[in-house]
Amino acid sequence: MTTTRRKAATASVLAVLALGGTLAATSPASAATPTHYNGACGAGYDVIRATPIRSSQSTIPATTFVTYNSTAGKVCAVTVRTTPGARVFMEVTLDTWPYSSGEAKEFGSFTSYAGPVYKDVPDDGQCLTWSGSIDIYYNSDNGNCT
Repeated sequence: MTTTRRKAATASVLAVLALGGTLAATSPASAATPTHYNGACGAGYDVIRATPIRSSQSTIPATTFVTYNSTAGKVCAVTVRTTPGARVFMEVTLDTWPYSSGEAKEFGSFTSYAGPVYKDVPDDGQCLTWSGSIDIYYNSDNGNCT
């Protein structure tokens, strides 16, 4: 498949997912997601997945959002705290699977969010993988396969 056709097909797949379609083993963001996307990836990025980070012991819940910009042909991820507060360790990672094209990662001590981190749309046969951490709590997911 030519690069132009591949990117068009990939854009179509991601557009279907952004509209609530299911082509992967993960579920799209739902009303139960504990926080809202903060727009950190920039204009034109729409949420295509959201992975909550929480446990029964966690007092600092957060969500890792994966977004897509069809014009730029890029995906972006950001981990956002439900309620900003004192600095705490946070992390966001975005990569591809089954082989890595080089992960995009940010971590440190933040009050509101970690990221954004960006990657090109995955190649044919690739899926996105993402993860987020806050304090000692971690969650990851994958999907949006091309």
